[in-house]
Amino acid sequence: MYLVILLILIGLIIGTLGTMMGVGGGFILVPVLLLLFPSQNPAVITAISLSVVFFNALSGSIAYSRMERIDYKSGLIFSAATIPGAILGAYTTSYLPRQTFNLIFGIIMLTTSIFMFFKPGIKSKNQSSPKHFKRKIIEKAGTIHIFSYNFYLGLTLSIIVGFLSSLLGIGGGVIHVPFLVYLLNFPIPIATATSQFVLMITSMTGAGVHISQGTFFKGLELIIPLSIGAVIGSQFGARLSRKLQSQWIVKILAGAIALIGVRLLIS
Repeated sequence: MYLVILLILIGLIIGTLGTMMGVGGGFILVPVLLLLFPSQNPAVITAISLSVVFFNALSGSIAYSRMERIDYKSGLIFSAATIPGAILGAYTTSYLPRQTFNLIFGIIMLTTSIFMFFKPGIKSKNQSSPKHFKRKIIEKAGTIHIFSYNFYLGLTLSIIVGFLSSLLGIGGGVIHVPFLVYLLNFPIPIATATSQFVLMITSMTGAGVHISQGTFFKGLELIIPLSIGAVIGSQFGARLSRKLQSQWIVKILAGAIALIGVRLLIS
């Protein structure tokens, strides 16, 4: 009973932080599961995380949809690009030893956080190249976002995100949000909301592979309470995202990623 309550609380925290930053929470959940269950197979860990990320992203996407922050057209394009990588990543996890899994995860977390800390400030660009996809998103609150991005770069990055997300069980948002903001010129509020939408589809694909392999059912008793907490927390996270300034969301995200990366590398 105590374990169930603990898992619901963990899910609540993950859902709140993950949705607030548009990253799904898998980057927090995987290290927590690795620490709580040190003998567990990486494939089962990723199956649990991807399943929880799916429910978190589904609930968060509903909340962001009400705010009209999701760029659905871009989100569907990116989601389609992530699917092949997500399937390959989910199958590859089964062949990774635990120490190798921790090492890869830790290095990716640290690299991402360093990039976010030292990357120069975000500058709006008005590209006119035919390769650039122009977007205009109007939030329910009335805020207008006009931006454009390199279409082919977006597809390439999404394939990479799909593979890494399923390989590590993190859903990919922790990698996708920095890509959207720094490399594709997305405004942070639109990046977090759109990432949440993409996460929903990517994590569902990865979780589907684990269901076919049977690893999903080995972690079902953990998935249920974690998902309950994540669904509730995601609603809080979407509301908090309105109150936090964009630069603070990036700083919190970068700091959290760095701590987790260091912890995994020294474990």
